[in-house]
Amino acid sequence: MDDDLLLLENQVCFALVTAARNIVSIYRPVLEPLGLTHPQYLVMLALWERSPRSLRDLAEDLAMEPATLSPLVKRLEGQGRIARTRRVDDERVLDISLTTEGRALRADALRVPQQIMAAVGMDAAELAALRDGLAPFAGRRD
Repeated sequence: MDDDLLLLENQVCFALVTAARNIVSIYRPVLEPLGLTHPQYLVMLALWERSPRSLRDLAEDLAMEPATLSPLVKRLEGQGRIARTRRVDDERVLDISLTTEGRALRADALRVPQQIMAAVGMDAAELAALRDGLAPFAGRRD
């Protein structure tokens, strides 16, 4: 019985890693027409909720290190979707804001959730229950 605890198929870590990799592969063809990668999509989602915001604030909300986020932000800026500016009152703070093009992209992105639900065969309530079931694992950054 104790040996079963070490079976790969019984590991929650393996199930989560596999699911994460698979969900990103489901998003890839949906996001491709928008010209976004999955990490870039997450950045845009956060900015559609609130813009402008500091790089540090954005990194915190996305559970990413600022150094990891910076290249994503630079690529989105190169695409004309966001702008990076230094705060006038504190030049150490880098603010990230949506451009007109970045705001307009939101209209196209409104189709993404429906496409994902169709691809995985789940409705919004089922996906919300799945997301909520992952709450014990989210937000932990030890």
